[in-house]
Amino acid sequence: MANDRGNRSGGDDAELATRAAWLYYEASLTQAEISAELRVPPAKVQRLIARAMRDGLVRILIEGDMAGCLTLERALSTAHGLNFCRVVPAIPGVAPFSGLGRAAAAYLYGAIESGAHRIIGVGHGRSLAAMVDHMPHIERPDLTLVSVIGGVPRRVGANPFDVVHALAEKTHAAAWVMPVPFYANDADDREVLLRQRGVTETLDLAARSSLFVMGIGEVTESAFLCQSGMMLASEIAEARALGAVGEAFGTFYDQAGQRISTTLHDRVIAVDMDAMRHREVLMVAGGIEKLAALRAMLNTGLPTGFITDEPTARALLGATK
Repeated sequence: MANDRGNRSGGDDAELATRAAWLYYEASLTQAEISAELRVPPAKVQRLIARAMRDGLVRILIEGDMAGCLTLERALSTAHGLNFCRVVPAIPGVAPFSGLGRAAAAYLYGAIESGAHRIIGVGHGRSLAAMVDHMPHIERPDLTLVSVIGGVPRRVGANPFDVVHALAEKTHAAAWVMPVPFYANDADDREVLLRQRGVTETLDLAARSSLFVMGIGEVTESAFLCQSGMMLASEIAEARALGAVGEAFGTFYDQAGQRISTTLHDRVIAVDMDAMRHREVLMVAGGIEKLAALRAMLNTGLPTGFITDEPTARALLGATK
């Protein structure tokens, strides 16, 4: 544990110091309010602000890109009723997955370290795989990690990222997965699969999660589910023709955040998203290509937390004006 914290203290504390300074000097929050906003002990807030002054962060960074990200975070939180928001700066020519993954890892590490959750439901996707890459090791054998969707692909050799197993290796937590397809061939096959040993038990366990970490899919042939073989291009085209702009856990949504009924509706093997309401739900996704999908999911009111990149955040806010 000491080594893990040491590895995180440099860059992460510098970012926290920048955030604390901006919230104190620009947003005029009290130190108690900053403690709640950043989820750090009150005693640490004063040290962070002092460090920002000592290291010149107030003079240099508060006026730069990070200040823009912090402003976007507060605007998104206000616009969509979020309890938590992080906007990561964009690096030209670089996919946003790494930055999103780093921010998500910091959030998840804090959630696990706090002991606030006994069961965490986890989705699949490239941003969540990046989250695992940046996740420090932490000993939590009393924690349960559970996949919220089936994960066996249709195409041989096209395997989705196994986020749950990778996270379990870094946390020593118990891991539950569903060794069944994300989509059954038809509704009858779905009923058969749900009767298989462990499947219903895993779904029930996932529905009891107090924290869900989710990615979001766009409704295009380049979407992760299509590329992994879990969904056919023809099925994506059908959903798009019916007005779908976003997908989460196998359910499609229109731009208003309303569910779209497709032929896949009765075939998906995943936790029903209605079971996630009134829980902590962290959405990790970015990229302008996902703008419509992210807007749709924010319109559902389901996410309580959101991690995205700066260009996407600006576009989302521009679309709401």
